[in-house]
Amino acid sequence: MTGPLISADELAERLDEVTVLDVRYQLGGPPGHADYVAGHVPGARFVDMDADLADPPGAGGRHPLPEEARFEQAMRRAGVSMDRPVVVYDAWQGRAAARAWWLLRHHGHHDVRVLDGGWPAWLAAGGQVETGDREQGEGDFTASPTKGMPKVEADEVPGIDVLVDARAPERYRGDIEPVDPVAGHIPGAVNVPTTDNVGEDGRFKDPATLRSLYEAAGARDGARVAAYCGSGVTATHDILAMEVADIAAALYPGSWSGWITDPDRPVERA
Repeated sequence: MTGPLISADELAERLDEVTVLDVRYQLGGPPGHADYVAGHVPGARFVDMDADLADPPGAGGRHPLPEEARFEQAMRRAGVSMDRPVVVYDAWQGRAAARAWWLLRHHGHHDVRVLDGGWPAWLAAGGQVETGDREQGEGDFTASPTKGMPKVEADEVPGIDVLVDARAPERYRGDIEPVDPVAGHIPGAVNVPTTDNVGEDGRFKDPATLRSLYEAAGARDGARVAAYCGSGVTATHDILAMEVADIAAALYPGSWSGWITDPDRPVERA
């Protein structure tokens, strides 16, 4: 497969050829497993954001990257193998699925795509629905020492040419902060909220539109670009959108919740 997205129709045609991961998750909401049991893409296995795609909160923020060996085991339990394509989906317009996509790509899986429009798009296309739970898989996923997606740490952030903040504009400005104890943004960051990446149908905008969106924010060829959000989850949605637009970008995993753990780091508002 090529490109970071797959349509519901194409997935239906290739369902027997891919490993499907259900990553339904909502910030502040209940775990997505109950939704998975109630109905999912046939053959999909559930992957838990907090248990499988993040380490416990701490100095690295609210959703630090999972320890490599633990992530490797989680993917093997989900049936992920290195020689089989993977498709990930959620019901949050790709914001959680993008985290799984990024982690798999980061750790060396070369064939991972996000279901464009997620679970709603699958249902709208008349996709079959399977209910109940599935037994654990027996994948052979092995994290590669050569990382496929770049990341930056807090001490590297000041050297980034274009730092993209993926949060809602009111959180970026510091008008409100419903999750973290400090409001504002990292000095110099530009705001491209994840809502700008998708259309009214929840699908990603076309590559030319996305490229124009990010170029307007300064993310042009030759610039060193990175993205962050509140905890390193939805920033991957901006990275996915830039991937669609053929713009390379790194992830700052700690994001805002990690940045503010050091009171000496500067904060900007408005």
